Amino acid sequence: MSADLLSERPLFGGAISTSFPLRFQDVSNIRQVPDHQEVFVDPARDDSLIFELLDYKHEVGDDGSAVWFLRDLAIEQDGEGFTLLEQSTVVEAPGLCYKNIPAIVTTAVGQMAVSKGRQGREAQNIIKVYLANIRLKEVGTDVLITAYEPILINPLSESASAVGAGLATPASQSGFMPMVEIFKLAVTNFKVNDWGLFGPTV
Repeated sequence: MSADLLSERPLFGGAISTSFPLRFQDVSNIRQVPDHQEVFVDPARDDSLIFELLDYKHEVGDDGSAVWFLRDLAIEQDGEGFTLLEQSTVVEAPGLCYKNIPAIVTTAVGQMAVSKGRQGREAQNIIKVYLANIRLKEVGTDVLITAYEPILINPLSESASAVGAGLATPASQSGFMPMVEIFKLAVTNFKVNDWGLFGPTV
């Protein structure tokens, strides 16, 4: 039985909402976060959940779009040893429609070694990354939902002082919901409450 308390959480001023555990804290209360992102973290476990709104990438095909964004993320974060663990096929989201046209969703899971913040390669942690790409073509937007789960914490990483170095304790062993379940929850409960967030649409 999970000790996690779930809650529907407003994103982008309430224009979007989804559900995930209350233990994830809003990072914007601590530091500045870009307007196109919502970032939540559980400091006790170093798990994080990021929601991002990007301009629609026309050059990226629907099939495998999540893999494309995940590889792009690995490059952007100087991730080393990137390994693609799994990917989904294209799925329509009938509950997420604009003008009766459903959004489409793909997901991908990968593993890589990355450093936190400005730390160097000697402080890399091994993390598992879950990424969903929700394609809202009609409003010209690619939504990314990304969940980060530490697998191995480097003793030199700033994370080590908060959660301890070495193999991360699985969430289920600590009485919490596993990150893969949190990720699925955030994706399946994602809804747009105000399409005006995306600006004037045709």
